[in-house]
Parts: sequence; structure tokens; C-alpha cells
Amino acid sequence: MDYEDVVLTELVMWKRKMKRAPSFTGVLAKRLQTRINTIIPEKVHRFFTDAIRNMTEAVCLGAEFTAAEPLIDAELETRENLVRERIKFYRNTATAEGAITGAGGILLGLADFPIWLGIKMKMLFEIAALYGRDVSNYKERLFLLHVFELSFSSAKHRAQVFDAIDNWETYSKRFPDNVKSFDWRTFQQEYRDYIDIAKLLQLVPGIGAAVGAVVNHRLTEKLGNTAMNSFRLRLHDSLKLPGIP
Repeated sequence: MDYEDVVLTELVMWKRKMKRAPSFTGVLAKRLQTRINTIIPEKVHRFFTDAIRNMTEAVCLGAEFTAAEPLIDAELETRENLVRERIKFYRNTATAEGAITGAGGILLGLADFPIWLGIKMKMLFEIAALYGRDVSNYKERLFLLHVFELSFSSAKHRAQVFDAIDNWETYSKRFPDNVKSFDWRTFQQEYRDYIDIAKLLQLVPGIGAAVGAVVNHRLTEKLGNTAMNSFRLRLHDSLKLPGIP
């Protein structure tokens, strides 16, 4: 098979997964998370919320995050081989970071959260550049936040975010020429709900290192794969691939 045929097959399967209705277990998990949120100390909620808000604002305003020049005139297979290398690098970095901070008790465990956010966003910026996107454009930064949101949302909310990504060129035209259009409150709540249990387990002495390594490894790789398929959707027309059901 040509590489483009492989991409199309993977894209079809991924798109169907993104549009899948919430499973019974998924609904139960969401209810459980809602209950857990009521017993988590307010200080912990505020810490996570502030970390996510600060990261979101930094991305939107162009602070702290930089990326290489966009890769121009490269074959899709070449681009994606490079993308996979960067995902592997950042996945391994996040795994080591999660193990170290997880082994260090509550203070280092809390420190892991903003550090890990930074690792994941840096990875997204590099992936965007490898797909030829100029992240100095704030709409491209908003796209990365939507990719992030798509990766770490409940099934119900995921469908809404996927629709925006699947129709990005039309959807992004609604944005004003500033960054205030992004709903960071929903963004941070969905993300926090998605990973709260895992990150709280990372604070437990004795198992924190193992939990931190596994969670950071798995979720960083998930974010990388979501980014690849999201950018593939935007490349679809230029690749002249058949329609995606």
C-alpha cells in the first residue's frame, strides 16, 4: 500500500472512534469523577485550575512556547517519521519526569502537573511545525488547544471538539483577531476531570513513581497520536485522498 493509503485507513478508524457515543462504562466513570470532585480539597482544585489557566494563557499570548520554523515541501511520510520521533522523545521525557516527581512525595507530585503540561504543549508546537504550520499565528495556537482538549475530554464533550477540528477552516473564521474567544474554563474542567484520579494517585507514597511514569507515558503518547490525526484531517484536501466517511 502507498503511505497515503495507510494514512487514510488509520484516519477512517480514528474518526469513527472520535464520533463514537459514550459507552456505559464511560458514563459511570464520569459520574464517579463528579463525585470525587466534591471531596477533593478546594486547594487542590485551585492548584490544578491555575496551572491549566496559566498554560492556556501562555499558549494564546505566545509566551514561553516557541517552535522551529515550519517544515515546507516535504513528503507526508517524511514529516510523520519525524513526528513519531518527537512523540517518542517527549513521551520518554514525560515518563522519566513522572517517575521522579512521583517518587518525591506530595510537593514534587504537585510540581509534576505544570511541568508535564509544559512538556506536552512543547511537543504539540514541534508537531505543528513538522506539519508545516506557523504557530506564530494565534489561530494555529488555538488549534493546538483544541487538539489538547480533544485528547483529554469526556466522550460527550469530545464530539463537540472533534466537529470543530474536522471543520477547522470554517470554524476558525468565526474567531475575532484576538485570543479571548477560547473557552479555557471548559477546557480546564474537562482536562482536570479526565486525569484527576490518576494524578491524585501519583501523590500516594509508595506507588507515586510507578503511577507517574505510566500515566505520563500513556497520556503523552495519546496526545501525540491525536495531534497526528488532527493534522491529517487538515491535510486531507491537499493530499487528494478519497472522502472520509
